[in-house]
Amino acid sequence: MTHRPPRLIRREDWASHPTLPKGRVEGHSLGTGVTVLFYATDEVGAGPRWHVHPYDEIFILRQGRALFTVGDARIEAEAGQIVFGPAHVPHKFRNLGPGRLETTDIHDSDRWIQTDLPDPEEPG
Repeated sequence: MTHRPPRLIRREDWASHPTLPKGRVEGHSLGTGVTVLFYATDEVGAGPRWHVHPYDEIFILRQGRALFTVGDARIEAEAGQIVFGPAHVPHKFRNLGPGRLETTDIHDSDRWIQTDLPDPEEPG
C-alpha cells in the first residue's frame, strides 16, 4: 500500500488575509478529494454572496452566529453547529453578530468551483 507523506502547509501558502483566518486549501494540491475554505469576518451583516457549487458543502461554525440561506431554507446557526449545503442549490450566509463569525467550509471536490449568481433578495 502506498501512503502519501504528511505535509505542513504554511499560513502564507493558504491565507488570503493578513490576520483573519481566511483562505483555502484545494484538495488537488494535497492529492485528496476535498477542498477546505476558511472564512472569517468581524463585520456584522457581511458574508459570501449568493452562489452555487456543483458539489456538496459542509459549513462548520467555529465562532459566532450566522444566517444561512440555502435554496428556500433560512437557518440560524451558531458556534458548534454544522450546516449542510447540497450540490447545485444556491446559498449564502451572513454574520448575525455580535462579534466575529468564523467558519470552516468543506467542499466535496478537489478544486474550488463557484458560480456567483444574482441575489434574489437584492434589488436588480
